[in-house]
Amino acid sequence: MLEVSNLDVNIGPTPILRNLALTVPAGTMCGLIGRNGAGKTTFLRAIMGALKVEAGTAMFGHQDLLKIQPHKRAHMGIGFMPEDRRLVPALTSEENILLPVWATDMEDWQDRLSWIYEIMPEVADFRNRGAVELSGGQQKFVAFARALMVGTKLLLLDEPSEGIAPVFAQRMSEIMAKLKDEGESVLVAESNDKHIVSLLDRTFVIERGSIISG
Repeated sequence: MLEVSNLDVNIGPTPILRNLALTVPAGTMCGLIGRNGAGKTTFLRAIMGALKVEAGTAMFGHQDLLKIQPHKRAHMGIGFMPEDRRLVPALTSEENILLPVWATDMEDWQDRLSWIYEIMPEVADFRNRGAVELSGGQQKFVAFARALMVGTKLLLLDEPSEGIAPVFAQRMSEIMAKLKDEGESVLVAESNDKHIVSLLDRTFVIERGSIISG
């Protein structure tokens, strides 16, 4: 599904990722595990086109994502949940979830939204509340649901359990277990895998911008 080879990324003059390679097969849940500053967020942002890539390939099926305009990657069925949520304060929770639908002219989105509410009923409960009215954990759930909305082929999750109460982190793991049962393709980046280790088909350990095991 996703095969990354020889990826190099700099931020300014500083090398961040060097010769990074990993593969996420279709229908698997893989972990990208490393301490803060190891390069996890840089990697995910590079795959989504938010950072310039100096070298390498990121094959998604038969297409190299790095040759496709960043805004087109959501059209390809890739959903991304950023660590900092990035909700639009002026919109309701449901409107935030539907943002990628409006951006991609997604068809049959009502069925997708109903499915998301089935596996995340708590989000359905506060769908009409403003984004700024939600707790940090609730905002994470909305960002998760937004990524799911468009991530029909691949889901990229950046630190989904970071900075939230243990009860929310546990619930996040339960939702991910349901996604695994559904056969979703997922790459989740975390500082440690204590909440999700039993769910992972494969674990990649990243250190100083390179995969050291996996």
